[in-house]
Amino acid sequence: MKTIWTVTVGSSKEKSFVNVYLEGKRFRFWNGKAIGIKLDAIENVELLKSAYQIKLLEGWRPKPRVIKIKPKVKAITFQELLEKKLSDFQKQDYSFHYKRDCKWVLSQWSQFSSERRLSKLTIEQITKEDIEDFIMQPKWKAKTQRNVLINFKTLTRGVKVAGLSDIKIRRGKSELHKPIKDVKSLLDDIRAYNRNLYLTCLMTYGCLLRPHQELRLLSWDDIDLDRGIISLSGKRNKSGKNRIVPIPNYVRDALKKEDKGEGINLLSQSNKPFNRDYLSLLWSRYKQQSTALKAGVTLYSFRHTGAINVFEKTGSLLKLQQVMGHSELTTSLIYLRGLEIKQLEVDDLPEL
Repeated sequence: MKTIWTVTVGSSKEKSFVNVYLEGKRFRFWNGKAIGIKLDAIENVELLKSAYQIKLLEGWRPKPRVIKIKPKVKAITFQELLEKKLSDFQKQDYSFHYKRDCKWVLSQWSQFSSERRLSKLTIEQITKEDIEDFIMQPKWKAKTQRNVLINFKTLTRGVKVAGLSDIKIRRGKSELHKPIKDVKSLLDDIRAYNRNLYLTCLMTYGCLLRPHQELRLLSWDDIDLDRGIISLSGKRNKSGKNRIVPIPNYVRDALKKEDKGEGINLLSQSNKPFNRDYLSLLWSRYKQQSTALKAGVTLYSFRHTGAINVFEKTGSLLKLQQVMGHSELTTSLIYLRGLEIKQLEVDDLPEL
């Protein structure tokens, strides 16, 4: 049976085209691309019509247009977005503590959103009030709220979250750790109790290291007893800067008695450090049984006492800032709050 086809010319909004009718179907062409020629209907629609007629006589047939229907993409929830952001963040070169804190914030949001039935909402459905209620939870102190806000902004970087940029948190009063009056006696008591706690307190005081962030992760690779220095990577401290810390002779003498090894952690005596709760638990146990420990003294009191000692000996805030590893001088000043500073005297003034 002979196939019947018809070719006509049409126009729409001042644009010409060619219609091919075949087996009850219409095919519209604006140019000759379908038959392999460079010719637009707008140039010469009659010539284009003839070209299609010739191709049809030669046996060419138009192919039905295939319309691809895109499947509906399921809207991602805010919870899923945060989980993906965290996954991407964990692969980047950030400090262990930064990654840990962001992971904790996500766990807090998961709990909060579950209680508030927000888990299945998209980012567009999350309100300013939801974000404020999460970050400004009464159970958190101002410092915790501020850290949650910082890490929540990290997790939502590049995404507009309702009201997040408007949240302001009042800066809470910095916690002061009570200075220790008789450091040597307390260290002697701690040495008799536990080797790890003794080294921690000794070096927190003598080298002004942060116990949980720096000392817990310290390995023998970081310690050079011959030169009397400790090299700290910026990934381990708040300022993010590498720094060199001198070792006092009494600390060096204590370290010389210890077994050393390449890649070995100072406290755990293995190639892996203790977990971040180890020193808190150790201090808590010592505190429960100690009769030498005064009320208000914490693990950080050794660092606070060391800071006061350095300033009293040198009178230099810059040296104090350097040994403490603070990025801001104002942070170092906090450690001297309440300390009686020597008043300026006539003899201190410049001479001519």
